[in-house]
Amino acid sequence: MELKWLLCDNGNSYDMGNAQESVKPLVKIVKGKKTYQFENLFAKRNTRWLMRLGSRITILHYGGGSVSAPRFGTTGGKLMSMKEVAAFLGHVGSKTSCGYGVATGGPLAWGLCYNKEMSPSKVYCDDYYKYTYPCTPGVSYHGRGALPIYWNFNYGETGKTLNVDLLNHPEYLENNATLAFQTAIWRWMTPVKKNQPSAQDVFIGNWKPTKNDTLAKRIPGLGTTMNVLYGDQVCGQGDVDSMNNIISHYLYYLDLMGVGREEAGPHEVLTCEEQKPFTVSPSASSS
Repeated sequence: MELKWLLCDNGNSYDMGNAQESVKPLVKIVKGKKTYQFENLFAKRNTRWLMRLGSRITILHYGGGSVSAPRFGTTGGKLMSMKEVAAFLGHVGSKTSCGYGVATGGPLAWGLCYNKEMSPSKVYCDDYYKYTYPCTPGVSYHGRGALPIYWNFNYGETGKTLNVDLLNHPEYLENNATLAFQTAIWRWMTPVKKNQPSAQDVFIGNWKPTKNDTLAKRIPGLGTTMNVLYGDQVCGQGDVDSMNNIISHYLYYLDLMGVGREEAGPHEVLTCEEQKPFTVSPSASSS
C-alpha cells in the first residue's frame, strides 16, 4: 500500500474563501477534517519520504511512531498558522530539492527529492567540541534530513534532545522520515544559540528586535528565519540564489495551500540580503 502525506488541522477549519481564484487549494475532506495532501505539495518527492504529516502538528508514519508539536502551525490566527506552515515547507522544499529550470512540473515541484547532501566536500567535524560532542571515527556529519543539519555539535545536540544517538549514527536522519521531520520541526522551533530567537518566533512575531537587531537590519519575517537557520551561509551576501530559492519555495507553497503569495508581505520581510548574520560558519580549517 502506498503511504500518503497529509497536512491536516485537527481543530480548525480554515476558511480559504479569500484565496486567489486561479489557485485552487489542494484540500480533501478526511473524516470531516480538511487536509492538504503532500502527494500534491511534494509531487516529485523521492519514495524514501513516505510518511504522513498531520497537524496540530503531529508527524505520523504508517509503520508506527509519532511526534507531536502542539505549537507548530497553530499560533497567531488562521492566516498566520497557514503562513508558518508554508514558510517551514519553503525551507524544507528548497533544501531537499533536485529541481532545475526545465524539470517536469517546474523547479519548485521537486522538494523532498534528496534526503542528504550529495557529494559532501568534507566530514564537518569541529574539534572545538571534542569533549562534548566528539566526532566518531569514520563518520561524516554532512547535511541530512528534511531541514538538513551539519557538523558534529548539531548532530550531538539534536540527538541529545530527541534521545537518539545521532552522534554515532547520523545516518538515522536519512533512513527515517519521521525522525527527519521531527528534527526539522524541533530545529524550526528551537533557538540555535542562547540569546537568539527561534525561526518560528521571528516568523510569527513573538520576537521583538533589539536596537542592535534593528541596526543589523533584522526584522520579523521569512528573511530572518533564514538568518536564524543558516547565518552567513545565506544572509548578508546580497541578492544570492540560495536566498531567492527559499523565497520562491515559500511563495510556491502559499499558492498551493490556497493562501496566495500576495499574503507573503513586502520584499523587506522576505529577504535577508542586507542583514548582519546571527552566526558565522565554523572555521574553514575544520575538517
